[in-house]
Amino acid sequence: MNGSTSHIRRLAHCTLAAAFVLVISSLLSPSAKAQTAAVKTNIIHDATATLNAGMEFRFAPKWTIDLSGDLNPWTFTGDKKFKHWLFQPELRLWACDAWAGSFFGLHALGGQFNVGGFDIGADFLGTDWRLLKDRRYQGWMAGAGLGYGYAWILGRHWNLEAEAGAGWVHSWYDTFRCAGCGKRIATDDQHDYFGVTKLAVSLVYLF
Repeated sequence: MNGSTSHIRRLAHCTLAAAFVLVISSLLSPSAKAQTAAVKTNIIHDATATLNAGMEFRFAPKWTIDLSGDLNPWTFTGDKKFKHWLFQPELRLWACDAWAGSFFGLHALGGQFNVGGFDIGADFLGTDWRLLKDRRYQGWMAGAGLGYGYAWILGRHWNLEAEAGAGWVHSWYDTFRCAGCGKRIATDDQHDYFGVTKLAVSLVYLF
């Protein structure tokens, strides 16, 4: 009887020890410690006085969904306007693991804009930016594009991330005579833009 009791105790101790090892191993495993979400701000957009924030969620080891938004409500000196709001979701495939190294993105975008008064002497891929000097454009936009980016690990919870993307944006808008006046000279115009659709250098905090 004593031998049987001793054997049962040893078996119980071994079982508890094995369970303890399994629990500790699971807590220390990469899957248990891996981050599942992140928040970020785009430093490039910050430099243009555009309020912006983003959130990113991981739903598979190499797949994340990034959701970012911009808001610029300001009128600058000389009646220059870069007013807009923008929502830009992106599906990302990471080459190795989420939030480390290279990634490829498929993004969409949509929003409203009210821009004008800027002297940009460029005519590129069918978009004449020179018209912004003496005109103001107000309307809606929607588009999509492809991007490539890279994330540098700065610490346990911090990353630095850079991304560039190109694609297409279709806009519907009214045209006004100057940046600061309300004289409408055209309505319901449309334009297709081809070029850069995403440019970001972001500071990222991982959870």
